[in-house]
Amino acid sequence: MNRRITVPASPEALASLRAGDTVLLSGTVYTARDAAHKRMTEALEKGEALPFPMKDSAVYYAGPTPEKPGQVIGSCGPTTSGRMDTYTPALLDLGQTVMIGKGSRNREVKDAIVRNGAVYFAAPGGAGAVIASCIRAAEVIAYEDLGCEAVRKLTVDSMPLVVAIDSLGNDLYEQGPDAYRKAEGQA
Repeated sequence: MNRRITVPASPEALASLRAGDTVLLSGTVYTARDAAHKRMTEALEKGEALPFPMKDSAVYYAGPTPEKPGQVIGSCGPTTSGRMDTYTPALLDLGQTVMIGKGSRNREVKDAIVRNGAVYFAAPGGAGAVIASCIRAAEVIAYEDLGCEAVRKLTVDSMPLVVAIDSLGNDLYEQGPDAYRKAEGQA
């Protein structure tokens, strides 16, 4: 059964999620990939403002393709989240609460997730067109020179996701294989 979550989400809503839960996410989501994360970190080091409020923000690690006529956005699939691991703990400590991407996260990110009551959602890789169909509005808000890696503000409706790491640190990327091995009698 899909849970419906709207971002920005309350701490209680995020705390109720568990690794493996399926979610239909709606609300405001920002895109930011490697280059944007690097620029945001450099801005923080210089004492400059970030391109969007970090408090309670949801960030999708995606670099959408250009939209075709009549489309809000082009294909918008997730990129590998580990590329952002160096930058993520500091952003979570500034109040970011939701990350969306694909792939496992390192120990520092997991610790920051727990410390801040955040959640990491996995988006289905290879489903960029499906995810794009959930995006109702998109606008570049920063770093336009980065092309597909520019920061965009998205309005999403019922974006299909899976809780990969919950606010308690339960990690589907670890628990899933363990459960499979146990079910197959290999544990």
